[in-house]
Amino acid sequence: MHFLDQAKIFIRSGAGGPGAVSFRREKFIEYGGPDGGNGGKGGDIIFEAVPGLNTLIDFRYTQHFRAPRGKGGSGSNRTGPGGDDLVIRVPVGTQLISDDDRETVLADFVEPGQQQVFLRGGDGGRGNASYKTSTNRAPRQHGPGWPGDEMWVWLRLKLLADAGLVGLPNAGKSTFINGVSNAKAKVGDYPFTTTRPQLGVVSHREREFVVADIPGLIEGAADGAGIGDRFLGHIERCRVLLHLVDATGDDPIEAYRIVREELVAYGNGLEDKTEVLALNKIDAIDAKTKTKLVRALKKESGVDPFILSGATGEGLPAVLDALVEAIGPAGPSPESVQTSEADEETPWSPL
Repeated sequence: MHFLDQAKIFIRSGAGGPGAVSFRREKFIEYGGPDGGNGGKGGDIIFEAVPGLNTLIDFRYTQHFRAPRGKGGSGSNRTGPGGDDLVIRVPVGTQLISDDDRETVLADFVEPGQQQVFLRGGDGGRGNASYKTSTNRAPRQHGPGWPGDEMWVWLRLKLLADAGLVGLPNAGKSTFINGVSNAKAKVGDYPFTTTRPQLGVVSHREREFVVADIPGLIEGAADGAGIGDRFLGHIERCRVLLHLVDATGDDPIEAYRIVREELVAYGNGLEDKTEVLALNKIDAIDAKTKTKLVRALKKESGVDPFILSGATGEGLPAVLDALVEAIGPAGPSPESVQTSEADEETPWSPL
């Protein structure tokens, strides 16, 4: 399944049905009078957050959503049937963004099953029976029904995870998430092998938590360099960040500075999140170089970095212990990122 974290859609709630103009025509009832019923209410546009999905790819092919309008009223004071509500299902973590400035958050869906009536359908028009007065006993006017609302909105997905991986390209993030979780991220000996966020469920010491891997950052990512910083939104809701530094890089200390500067430039609280710092790929350097790098990284960051090798598994338990401690006792359930058996049996549809 292709990953898509942004989509623009058009939504329109249903218009109300027109009221009826009708008069009683019954035997033995003189001057029957008006009996036109009201029109039905138009359908609402409702958004619902559903678990088991982590992409907006369906909204690339279905971009227009219109709720049905209400039916017209009829004689005998019968109100027309209302239009059915249109429920649009989105992944947990989806935000609705205004198309005017692409910044204003109109709704935020962070809990499975969360629903919100976003656009209300128009009310039905009045039938002529409701216009009857003592001086207007045979009214022929009626209401046409209120129109529905319509607008363009952006859907922006921010994946829900407990821990997020950050670092320069080739820092070993994909190897790490493959080694500790059920993820199958692409691994290569060249930069930007990860081009879309990956999620993995980690089981460690009778705990399960979700880890998110995003494409690597480079200097100037906040200004659009490389893949840019668009994927940093996926770790905004993480409780802890795991910062991996490549021990085999040209300048690991400068690599640490670059990532920290990009987090600060992005803002939204990423620079203030709890961070676990780890020096990765220690299996590829000698003991003297390792000691030197650990001291320099501690001096730069102010914390003792963990040492690990995602390829051999050395140091992984200690890092996972630190992540579990930083995450705390309550975290999002792994079911929020796994498709249940019932969901697998039913073909997915955003409606």
